[in-house]
Amino acid sequence: MESIFHEKQEGSLCAQHCLNNLLQGEYFSPVELSSIAHQLDEEERMRMAEGGVTSEDYRTFLQQPSGNMDDSGFFSIQVISNALKVWGLELILFNSPEYQRLGIDPINERSFICNYKEHWFTVRKLGKQWFNLNSLLTGPELISDTYLALFLAQLQQEGYSIFVVKGDLPDCEADQLLQMIRVQQMQRPKLIGEELAQLKEQRVQKTDLERVSEANDGSAILDEDEEDLQRALALSRQQIDMEDEEADLRRAIQLSMQGGSRNISQDTPQTSSTHLTSEELRKRREAYFEKQQQQQQQQQEDPPGQLSHPCETPTTSSGAVGSDLGDAMSEEDMLQAAVTMSLETVKNNFKTEGKK
Repeated sequence: MESIFHEKQEGSLCAQHCLNNLLQGEYFSPVELSSIAHQLDEEERMRMAEGGVTSEDYRTFLQQPSGNMDDSGFFSIQVISNALKVWGLELILFNSPEYQRLGIDPINERSFICNYKEHWFTVRKLGKQWFNLNSLLTGPELISDTYLALFLAQLQQEGYSIFVVKGDLPDCEADQLLQMIRVQQMQRPKLIGEELAQLKEQRVQKTDLERVSEANDGSAILDEDEEDLQRALALSRQQIDMEDEEADLRRAIQLSMQGGSRNISQDTPQTSSTHLTSEELRKRREAYFEKQQQQQQQQQEDPPGQLSHPCETPTTSSGAVGSDLGDAMSEEDMLQAAVTMSLETVKNNFKTEGKK
């Protein structure tokens, strides 16, 4: 299939593509076909001038555009026919009564030129197989021998004009190669418009996939950011919880210490609901001294051997000093007992919390 020459459609140069695909090479250009068209226009003008250059028909002919070519690149059947005459080839209308009376089987011909609404294309036999060389296709289309007659009949039904190419076509590499081998076509070629539409659709789908992929990448980044944020929040909550636990522990110790102080105040009648200050202790000692002095005076007034307070032992000035030291020791012992009791209360509270 690669050895088959196949010009694809460019602009409206289907007549040029039709001729080159038929001859299997770049034999004609738009310039050469335009030259043939101008030559045909001049021949027609000369025939019209024979009736008189002043006639109405001649003036009308001059005002009309060329019937052999136009600016789009279209060329008439006369241009194609004259171009083939250079190679000794002739065109015969396939569906004309004259040709149909010949009763020639299409499979025995060598090539056909088809036209519909200013579009030209070639169907040619290369080697032992038929190919549709339409320039609107993406490549040559293989046509089986059994399908050829049906294919031509379908074209006629669609309004195509079909011309049989008579004469010996120039030799070409594809014809020589396909004389020795037969090709198989697994997939029929598409029309160029269909291929362009499919390529466009594929580009759109690719763009959509890229957008989806970008969106997924963006969401993945967002997911990663969200995960980082969640981890940061979790660590923050753990830190707050630890701080709260430490605060709770400090409050528990403080409450335990307060509870220990309350227990000491309840067990020790010498203290009030609050801790004794140094001033209060001094006043307590002074009151005690005064009481001792009153007891000594009472002993002096009472008879010997009688004591108003047998439970109390008389003291002297030296005994007052000893009492002062005893009070001082009692104060230290009291403070030490309070600290010990507070610590035991804290331990008991921790043990109770641990059991809970």
